[in-house]
This record gives sequence, C-alpha cells and structure tokens, in this order.
Amino acid sequence: MDTFSPEKRSWIMAQVKSAGNKSTEENLLAVLREHKLTGWRRSYPIFGKPDFAFTKKRVAVFVDGCFWHGHPQKCRVPESNREYWLEKISRNVARGKLVTRTL
Repeated sequence: MDTFSPEKRSWIMAQVKSAGNKSTEENLLAVLREHKLTGWRRSYPIFGKPDFAFTKKRVAVFVDGCFWHGHPQKCRVPESNREYWLEKISRNVARGKLVTRTL
C-alpha cells in the first residue's frame, strides 16, 4: 500500500527529472543517422515531451528504459513497495500498447 495520496504521489513523481536514458537516446540517434532518416526533431514542445518527433509524419518516439516498460528479462522490481511498482509497471505497459495502436 502506498503511503501517499494519489495526488501527492503524482506530485512526487513529477519532480523526478529524466537523467538515465542518455546513452539509449544517443544509440537511437546513431541508428537514425546511419539509416539517413530525416525529419526528426529532439525535445519538440508537444504533449508528453517525446525524445524524438517526426513532425511531418506526426510520429512521437519516447525512449524509455527497460524498467518502466516491464522488460521480462531486464526489469527488476524493487522488493520494497513491490505491489505499487507492479501496478505502476503494468499501467505503463498497457498505456504503451494503447499509444502504439492509436498511432
């Protein structure tokens, strides 16, 4: 059981700033350049703050780590507050599937 209200937890999570995906983003950047894919912008100011946006094709690309999307072999769920994290990751996975379908 989470010790904070949903509003407080949301505020706490909003304060966490991205810092851990730099190498993953750089790898994707190298792949885009290697395959001469053009038309993308980084840090484009649209809802959700995608890592890459292909504005003419209306495609947003989010580069997130294995933990946040529940990778079967790489996601190590913390032992403390395990139920909360399992719920959180399952919602992320469901949301990712929904977003992929709507594109």
